[in-house]
Amino acid sequence: MALRKNLKSNASSKLVITSAAFQDHIMRSLLHPDFSLSDPLRRRSRGKHPQVREGVEERDLQRRHEQEEREYVLGPAPPPLTLAQKLGLVASPRERLTEDEWTRVKGRSVQQEESAQPCAICREEFRLQPQVLLSCSHVFHRACLQAFEKFSGRKRCPLCRREPYETRVINDAARLFRHRCATRIQAYWRGYMARKWYRTIKKSICPKDKRLRRQFFESRLQELNDSFVRYCHTDTEAFLSDIDRSLSSSRRVFQQLERKSVSEPQENDWDRIKSQVIQRGVWDCPICLTALSNLSLPTVSERSNHQQRRPTVLLSCSHLFHQLCLEAFEAFSADSRPLCPLCRSAYHKKLI
Repeated sequence: MALRKNLKSNASSKLVITSAAFQDHIMRSLLHPDFSLSDPLRRRSRGKHPQVREGVEERDLQRRHEQEEREYVLGPAPPPLTLAQKLGLVASPRERLTEDEWTRVKGRSVQQEESAQPCAICREEFRLQPQVLLSCSHVFHRACLQAFEKFSGRKRCPLCRREPYETRVINDAARLFRHRCATRIQAYWRGYMARKWYRTIKKSICPKDKRLRRQFFESRLQELNDSFVRYCHTDTEAFLSDIDRSLSSSRRVFQQLERKSVSEPQENDWDRIKSQVIQRGVWDCPICLTALSNLSLPTVSERSNHQQRRPTVLLSCSHLFHQLCLEAFEAFSADSRPLCPLCRSAYHKKLI
C-alpha cells in the first residue's frame, strides 16, 4: 500500500514537473520569447539591448571608410535552455559556430569567389556597402538580406534554402573594391606619366621616320616664327626693312674693309700666283669661254702665233681672263672698284 502511494506520488510529481517545463518553454519560446517565469521584468531589459546594439553597429558602419571594421556575428546571444530542453523533452537549439567553423565557411566562400560576384538578391556590386556571410558560405548585402527576411517572414537562404542560418559581417568585398580602385588609379597615373614623358621626348628628339622628321622640323620652325612675330615690333614690315638696311650697311662696311686690306702683289707674289695657275691647268676665259695663252714655256709655233693671240690678264686671286673681256666686265660693273667675276674678291691685275 505504501509502495503504491510512493509510485503515485512520484508519477504525479514527474507529471507536475513535465507540465511546468512545457508551460515555461511555450511561454518563453512561442508566446513571449523574452518572458521568463523566474524574472518577468527581464523582457523589458532584453528589449532595449538590441536597439542599443543596432545603433552602435550603424555608427561603426558609417566610419568604415576610415578604418577597416572587425568581423562579428550578427544577432543576440542564444537564450539559456528552458527546463523542457534541459530535461530532453524538447530538442535543444543548435550551438553557434565557433571561430574555426567560421574560418572554414569563409574559406569556401573565398574559393567560390562569392565576394567578387554581384549580390544574388539585388544583382549589384558590393562595393563599400555592408556585406554579410551566411553559415552556408553565401554572401549578400546586409540590407538586401534584412529586406528578404522581412518580406519572407523566415530565415531561409535565398540561394540554397537552408534554414536556420547564422550571419556574420565581413569586409572582403570592400577590400577587393579598394584594391581595384587603387589598381585603376595607379594605372591611370602610370599612363599619365608615360604620355607626359612621351610628349617631352617628342618635342626634344627628332624621329627617324621621314614624314615624322618633316613634321618635327615644321613644328619647330612654326614655333620659332610664332615667337619671332610675338616679340617683334607691331609694324612687321618696318621691322623687316630696318633689318635689310642694317644688313646692307654691314655689307658695305665689310667690302670697304676687304678692299683696304688688299695690297698690290710683288714680283715674287706674281710668280707664286702664276705657278698656282699652271698647277690648276685651266686655259679657258671664264667670261667668253675661249682659249687662253699657256703660261708654260711656249713652243716655236706658239712664238710665231703669239702676236695673233688675244692678250691675257692675270689677277691677284689667281684667275685668268682675256684683257678685253675683263675690261668689258669692269665697264658694266656698278661698283667703283669691281670684284673678280669668279670669287667676288678685290684684285690687282697684270698683263702677261
